[in-house]
Amino acid sequence: MTLTGSNRTDGETGPNSSPLYGNPSLDALTERALHLARDGRALLGIVGEPGAGKSTFAEQLLARLEKEQPGLAVAVSMDGFHLAHKVIEARGQSARKGTIDTFDADGFLALLRRTREETTNTVWWPEFDRDLEDAVAGAIEVAPRHRLVVVDGNFLLATQDPWLRIKNLLDESWFLDALPEPRRDRLIRRYISYGFTPEAAREKTLGVDEETSSLIRGTVPRADLVLGELG
Repeated sequence: MTLTGSNRTDGETGPNSSPLYGNPSLDALTERALHLARDGRALLGIVGEPGAGKSTFAEQLLARLEKEQPGLAVAVSMDGFHLAHKVIEARGQSARKGTIDTFDADGFLALLRRTREETTNTVWWPEFDRDLEDAVAGAIEVAPRHRLVVVDGNFLLATQDPWLRIKNLLDESWFLDALPEPRRDRLIRRYISYGFTPEAAREKTLGVDEETSSLIRGTVPRADLVLGELG
């Protein structure tokens, strides 16, 4: 199993932190995930708004899966398909980094297809490096032994082309229905940890990220399962 905690972007503490989502229980969700991979490789999408805790949830699920069936699962992320920072700057989109048009959707779609189809050889995934503010190619190994690939991302259920094709490549998609205020608080803390002033962190959270959140919330009906955040 691979955990990608070194470049976390949700402001949480990892697989040993308290669960954010508890209905169904993590035990029940683990069993559901294992069932997906019973006949071969399965792709499980974890979807949610910025600050919903997608990486934290994926790590907690993977930690539980590792106890049940060591080596079965691996986590990858849509974040590895951020356009290069220099490209975003050249396009005048620095203030909007993280919006749907600042990702390589076609590249993401192509690697999802490879991951589904190429089950007898390793497929290498990129990983977003927060220190570099860029993706690093070939950072995550999806090996033949990995029968469950957990994919997290904001836009897995988006209906724009080509994003709308992603759902058919996922065996299931789970939407993390975060409570609004805790989600925004996590985002603000995250940006402050990146060096934003509290004012700038709040402005980004309540500005561009709220636009993105609105788009993502509109995709809830496409999810196979909606998980409510614990209050």
